[in-house]
Amino acid sequence: MNKDLRIIYMGTPEFAVPSLQKLVAADWKVVAVITAPDKPKGRGQKLIPSPVKEAATELKIPVLQPTNLKSPEFLEELASYQADLQIVVAFRMLPEVVWGMPTMGTFNLHASLLPNYRGAAPINWAIINGETETGMTTFFLKHEIDTGNIILQEKEPIHPEDTIGTLYSRMMEKGALLVVKTVEMIATGTVKTTPQNEAEFIHHAPKIFKENCQIDWTKDAQSIHNLVRGLSPYPAAWTVLHDKVCKIYRSEVVPITLSNLQPGEWSSDGKTFLYYQTGYGTLQIKELQLEGKKRMAIEEFLRGYKL
Repeated sequence: MNKDLRIIYMGTPEFAVPSLQKLVAADWKVVAVITAPDKPKGRGQKLIPSPVKEAATELKIPVLQPTNLKSPEFLEELASYQADLQIVVAFRMLPEVVWGMPTMGTFNLHASLLPNYRGAAPINWAIINGETETGMTTFFLKHEIDTGNIILQEKEPIHPEDTIGTLYSRMMEKGALLVVKTVEMIATGTVKTTPQNEAEFIHHAPKIFKENCQIDWTKDAQSIHNLVRGLSPYPAAWTVLHDKVCKIYRSEVVPITLSNLQPGEWSSDGKTFLYYQTGYGTLQIKELQLEGKKRMAIEEFLRGYKL
């Protein structure tokens, strides 16, 4: 196996860190890392590096942080690394002049079983839509986003108790192993790619915005429960309670009938439970955060707040 491949790695968030770490641990030659520019954060607007930059710095790998991926200066610097292969994990869209540069191409890791759930938030939407299975895909980049030929895929079950937090963590680690396996296949010349079957393209996975997170109580209890799971712990599903934004982190569909209540109306004993009427069925709120207060279990919340 040719371990002298020169690899450039592109990624920004926490999700992309294990893949980089496992590549280096497996003795692959990552010659540079490309990540987003540092962002101002907090009251002092101190510049904070991305998780991938922090990992690359610890691994003593050169870091590039271009603001313009088409600038002549960046392209010249990128070309100077003479990469054989580029790997993209949770990074921005690349222009062809970038992804077409390496002799062996550029592959991407995507957190779904493509072609299903193309887009920016595949893990969230798989849970929100009530799926029981998802997976990871590596594929070579081409012009249209998330449409390139598939290299490898591995399935991952979605358990009834999974949230975006728990599933994200498992898929982050599974994806890292798949990235290393994909590099091994490319290095040994054993890659056999498969075109994506457009007939299997069912769901989109667009970026999550605040309006996606608001609970529509006219929907059925299971759908709302899936929304809560798919957005917990971040950015969190929300509703309005006593004229304040209330984020919901844990819920449960319960076999209780709330007579004479309309969707969005609630019932509570003021001590142990908070039930919401939905379009069909009843949802019990288990953990929440009212605007201006900390996140807490429902019992703790009810002890200190009179509904």
